[in-house]
Amino acid sequence: MPLSPLSSPLSLLLLTLLLSTPSPSSSQHLTNISSFSSSDSPWHPTNNQILLSPNSVFAAGFLVLPTSQNLFFFAVWYHNVTNTTVVWSANDGSPVTSSATLFVTRSGELRLNVSVFGENFWPGEPVGIPNSNTTRLTLSSDGELAFGNWSSFKFPTDTILPNQNITGFVLKRGDFEFVSSSGLFFNGSDRYWAVGNGFQKLQDDGKVLQENGASLISSDFGATRFRRLTLDDDGNLRMYSLDPGSGKWVIGWQAVQELCQIHGTCGPNSVCMSDGVNTPYCVCPPGFRRVSGKSCERKIELKNPRNTKFLRLDYVNYTGGSNQTNRVARNFSTCQSGCLSEPTCLGFAFKYDGTGYCVLQLDRMLYGYWSPGTETAMFLRVDGSEIDESNFTGMTNVMETTCPVRISLPLPPEESNTTTRNIVIVCTLFAAELISGVLFFWAFLKKYIKYRDMARTLGLEILPAGGPKRFSYAELKDATNNFSNIIGKGGFGDVYKGELSDHRVIAVKCLKSVAGGDADFWTEVTIIARMHHLNLVRLWGFCAEKGQRILVYEYVPNGSLDKFLFSPNRVKSSESEHEADAIVDFGDKPILDWNIRYRIALGVARAIAYLHEECLEWVLHCDIKPENILLGDDFCPKIADFGLAKLKKKEAMVSKSHFRGTRGYMAPEWVKMDPITSKADVYSFGMVLLEIVSGVRNNEIQESKMYSEEWYFPGWAFEKVFKEMKVEDILDRHIKHCYDNRAHFDMVNRMVKTAMWCLQERAELRPSMGKVAKMLEGTVEIMEPKKPTIFYLGDD
Repeated sequence: MPLSPLSSPLSLLLLTLLLSTPSPSSSQHLTNISSFSSSDSPWHPTNNQILLSPNSVFAAGFLVLPTSQNLFFFAVWYHNVTNTTVVWSANDGSPVTSSATLFVTRSGELRLNVSVFGENFWPGEPVGIPNSNTTRLTLSSDGELAFGNWSSFKFPTDTILPNQNITGFVLKRGDFEFVSSSGLFFNGSDRYWAVGNGFQKLQDDGKVLQENGASLISSDFGATRFRRLTLDDDGNLRMYSLDPGSGKWVIGWQAVQELCQIHGTCGPNSVCMSDGVNTPYCVCPPGFRRVSGKSCERKIELKNPRNTKFLRLDYVNYTGGSNQTNRVARNFSTCQSGCLSEPTCLGFAFKYDGTGYCVLQLDRMLYGYWSPGTETAMFLRVDGSEIDESNFTGMTNVMETTCPVRISLPLPPEESNTTTRNIVIVCTLFAAELISGVLFFWAFLKKYIKYRDMARTLGLEILPAGGPKRFSYAELKDATNNFSNIIGKGGFGDVYKGELSDHRVIAVKCLKSVAGGDADFWTEVTIIARMHHLNLVRLWGFCAEKGQRILVYEYVPNGSLDKFLFSPNRVKSSESEHEADAIVDFGDKPILDWNIRYRIALGVARAIAYLHEECLEWVLHCDIKPENILLGDDFCPKIADFGLAKLKKKEAMVSKSHFRGTRGYMAPEWVKMDPITSKADVYSFGMVLLEIVSGVRNNEIQESKMYSEEWYFPGWAFEKVFKEMKVEDILDRHIKHCYDNRAHFDMVNRMVKTAMWCLQERAELRPSMGKVAKMLEGTVEIMEPKKPTIFYLGDD
């Protein structure tokens, strides 16, 4: 029979304190015994003895409750481990006093009593041979406490040990249960996690056998360590292993990755928030205020169903209530009307994916949580007089770019029967245009010589018709408010935001350390201005006077790609030559999903292929990195700073510090001083592509046993994907939970394989950018790549 649940919240508190109780041996000398029988009875908490397993791994005996020196538990724990870890308890819900006794009766029954005729706190009915000294209480090397046919493995509390049968038993921890080795429940009925095939047994190497012959493995699978499978206080089932180095228990696997999806984490109406790393916390949605505990209540009750409105909460979902009604709605209005027609409807969930997903939340709102993986927007019903506004905004709000446009045409004039008047009007207009043309042509001829001499003096004769506009320094100074609004710093110069007289917003880049004379500069500017591609930042003009070299670009409002990929606490601000060359300012950024990341990678690949293969003049970028990839309103990528590499010497483009200390986006040929070809940009793109998938900088050392001098980001990713077959280990942790193997595997697989080919050490092994774009599109077959290596650690 399973162990009865804890009788009260106080019992849960006592058990929690027990888990951190130091071993009795730490305070005084203990006597070790190998077994306990009727001849050894009675056993009092004050006997200062423990029952030790043959391998000395486990111990059993009375443990003192930290809050009271007169309360005890009889338990089994890992022996000689820092911070005693209890794995089983006979009386976890009912601690006993120092006068309690563990003894074997004449009838062979094992009893744990406060008094001789008191209640037996020992679970089950352990009975041996009456009036016999052969039935003994023993502790095996596996941690199993046995007496006759009775075993502690048949009455687990909250922990399963290696080689202990899991099937058919219930683990309990407060209001949480792990039932039938296949599901986690809250309050006995609300299931929030399930496994398709039940668990059978935990092995020492970190593998959990399942009923269908499959297995589940921990992150440190293969290492022989002390392990345990425990249902924790927060309701999550976790597999722990003892790190022999630190002596601490580390998590090797857990059932629920997003802790907010555990029912009961927050109270009614509230929303659970988590970043996937820190402890979840509870907040109240707009229109609600905090009450006792973790629950929320409405500020204004819904008294008149007709006088209500909805507040949109992006990425919020409620998974519990007295009645949740799933509907298939043709559109948003149909789903909203369904909620308005129900007086008890408190809100509805809707997905903008065309599937018609619509769920009405009736009567109660329970187990609310925020997660980008929900792909759901919750529309909360509040009173019409509510003044709170939604603070849960996400990608849905950003991508609403359409707006109604009303177009009206003037009525055609009434038909006229006066043919003569029409002829006069046409002739007059023709004569006026002819005279105007003659006058303008005469004025042009009159000043042609003066204009030609001025152009020759300033070097303007090299600018062909249709070239970039030439701005004066005074114009740009006025547009940028005396260059006061700086929005970026980089190796090519500082970037300022401005607004022209025609209200166009511009980004002004003041170049520094430009090589060559005026003629060379204007030639390169003209070439850059002729490059037109959807994924290239548009050059509108330039300024070349008073010793200044200034370029005027279109303003891209959404910022650079690095601000969307890397967490704020992992981005170090700097004004060095290798920092952002972005030409936009930044605010709060939404999380990019897999489809948007794929579109960004494909757009950048096509733009670089255009520079390499489709331009009239071959162009190398030489500085491909996330800071030089800008995102438009619809997250369309645009490459910045293309064509500027010719304005600087090679020595100025490469860091003079040792390559091993500055791993980045430069191809090995830069450091080897080999000839630079288009394959250098291919290498840089491969590194950016790998960062788009992982969401981390390439110089941030991930989990590895290699020294930092030998650690190489592409090599680490190759081992994870193609050797260990753990593609999920390299995915961005912010959207790792919403990775769908069926929907996203082909896309992510192409991106990772393409990146590995781009990151080959030898330039001749890398594909051209045209082929890279086709590899991402899926129009060519991608062969198995070789493992990328650092050039000084390679096999050549």
